[in-house]
Amino acid sequence: MQFGRSAGGGARGAALLTLGSIVSVQSGSALATGLFDSVGPAGAVFLRASFGAIALLIFTLARGAPLRIWKWPHRDVWLLSVSVAAVNLFFYAALDRLPLGITVTLEFVGPLGVAVLGSRRPRDVLWVVLAAAGIVLLSDGSGGGIDGLGVALALTAGFFWGAYIVLSDRVGALAPGPGGATMAAVLSAAMVAPLGIAQGGTDLLAASTLLAGAAVGVLSTAIPYAAEMEALRRLPRAVFGVLMSLEPAVAAAIGFIALSQDLEALEIIAIGLVVIASAGALRSAATPAPHD
Repeated sequence: MQFGRSAGGGARGAALLTLGSIVSVQSGSALATGLFDSVGPAGAVFLRASFGAIALLIFTLARGAPLRIWKWPHRDVWLLSVSVAAVNLFFYAALDRLPLGITVTLEFVGPLGVAVLGSRRPRDVLWVVLAAAGIVLLSDGSGGGIDGLGVALALTAGFFWGAYIVLSDRVGALAPGPGGATMAAVLSAAMVAPLGIAQGGTDLLAASTLLAGAAVGVLSTAIPYAAEMEALRRLPRAVFGVLMSLEPAVAAAIGFIALSQDLEALEIIAIGLVVIASAGALRSAATPAPHD
């Protein structure tokens, strides 16, 4: 795709939207950690999912997209719902044990794995090696200071993030517009409700908790969804993927600024390796392979 003057400006604006989406998501995650003491990770997931689903419903209806809520959802919508619920539950459980930057870095193996599996270039082995080196450094290179269960939870969240990416493409192909994704958000909120309510109890009804939960839902779900939808209209997918690979680094920065979560030099190097691997793999996967 070639950009003229006005298109270039549109691309720069889309890049800023993508970066804004990343900052919004990670700010929401940082804010969610403040809910763990009162309602637990599952309670925080329930609040995020509920308010996020409400925001997406409003967004979808405002765009005039049909929801067809009276019709039994397609199998892929159900599978997407399970993936959304699982990635959030495992991510927040990991976030309760690990710093934000490390959690997001480990979770990013999901998008990285999807990108590598979607490409047939021999050089993509390099991205796997770099990412594996980063994960080993994070898991084992801090003098045993990293919580092992937290690492397992974050990697499991990464698996479901990869499933979410694959299923999002399938659901998006069922019908144009955000209706399918919104329906998946509503269903996932219902799925996490029993666990979230059991863990959060009556503390979920506190005014301050509801306000924080609404902010988390908007920051982590509604704003990123709208921003990324608009950015993908103006950016090549390869460029979008490279920008999204900055997410672990942004998460580490927000963890440091908002949560005072310091990282050791080895952990910063590990995060850098995963960012480089993710950027290379995502760009490679989105670029057509040359013909023999």
